[in-house]
Amino acid sequence: MSGNLFEDAVCILLAGGKGSRLQPLTTDRSKPSVPFGGKYRIIDFTLSNCLHSGIRRVLVLTQYKSHSLQLHLCDAWSIFNPGLGEYITAVPPQMRTGDSWYEGTADAIYQNICLLESSGAKKVVILSGDHIYRMDYGAMLEHHNEFEADLSVACMQVPIDEASAFGIMTINEQSQVIEFEEKPENPACMPNQTEFALASMGIYIFNIDTLVDALSKDNLNPLSSHDFGKDILPLLIKSHNVVGYEFGGSEGRVTPDRYWRDVGTIDSYFDANMDLLSPQPPLNLYQKSWPIRTYHGQHPPARIITAHDNEQGKIKNAIIGSGSMVIDATIIKSILSANVRVNENAHIESSIIFDHVQIGAGAKLRDCIVDKHVQIPEGMIIGYDKEEDAKRFTLSKNGIVVVPKGFGQ
Repeated sequence: MSGNLFEDAVCILLAGGKGSRLQPLTTDRSKPSVPFGGKYRIIDFTLSNCLHSGIRRVLVLTQYKSHSLQLHLCDAWSIFNPGLGEYITAVPPQMRTGDSWYEGTADAIYQNICLLESSGAKKVVILSGDHIYRMDYGAMLEHHNEFEADLSVACMQVPIDEASAFGIMTINEQSQVIEFEEKPENPACMPNQTEFALASMGIYIFNIDTLVDALSKDNLNPLSSHDFGKDILPLLIKSHNVVGYEFGGSEGRVTPDRYWRDVGTIDSYFDANMDLLSPQPPLNLYQKSWPIRTYHGQHPPARIITAHDNEQGKIKNAIIGSGSMVIDATIIKSILSANVRVNENAHIESSIIFDHVQIGAGAKLRDCIVDKHVQIPEGMIIGYDKEEDAKRFTLSKNGIVVVPKGFGQ
């Protein structure tokens, strides 16, 4: 790929969602700033894609409980050079066009339309900050230019029995989107592939004139919900050259693992973390040319301590964060973040432990997510009796126990 395809582009990254289905992990933070994989924040994946794709102008639209996210952007992502016109900037609601907060994805961008018009950009890349995936947006922009698109929509194959949760597209042989329906009850399958449907990923590349015109008209429509999938796309398909770009092909510089997850519920979030512990993880974090960037605290190395000759502890298939200490304890298929201390005879299985957690001696945890700054008392048992767990903690549909931030302090 020669040059920088994104020299005349600006990126809008939508990062203001409440993340209500991730409660209590989103009690004090927005969904994009929820920790992931023992080291990262969810938003790090989209921002890393921007970095490696060559996108150097990023407006992060924040809204709900944004303090944690803004701190993370400052600590981890103050990497671009303003002197060269590069930036990653948090943009809270400024109420430039009215007296309301952002009311839908389209309205969020419309309220900041002045930033687009003053940017001098010819293309606008619209992304979400709450998905786990790796993608070369440069390959998508090349496809956009090749097909002379007014709007390009990234899409991926999903099983037909899951398709009702997505916006479902139909594209013709020229890659044009000819139909789009948001979360249909009876989704259309792909031609010759009755087990799959083609779903929008919520990743868009607009020609800026097309976007400004569409948002301005949508703002004047009193019946609109101001959402891209429900309102903007269906109208543009009828009047403009809207092109589909299929995710996970051979184009681009990132390995085509075709991994994309919406981690919007406790169960989907838990499963995506557990994916990292598979013998061959479906998400390749080890491609040296496409690392996921984040903030690294100044912690000492992780340490595994065997204090007794009988070697009571055991670690099997685990991620252990920096600064953590595991003392004669058993860790099985679990993720420990930074500065976690697990004391003697504790047993942790199929669990995710956030930063600065203390696990008391003899405690047992299974199928748990433990938020930051928690102290699990000695001998406490969590995850073995769902009826008792439900009395004290949040329990997901699949039985995952969430121990809230600050418990036991």
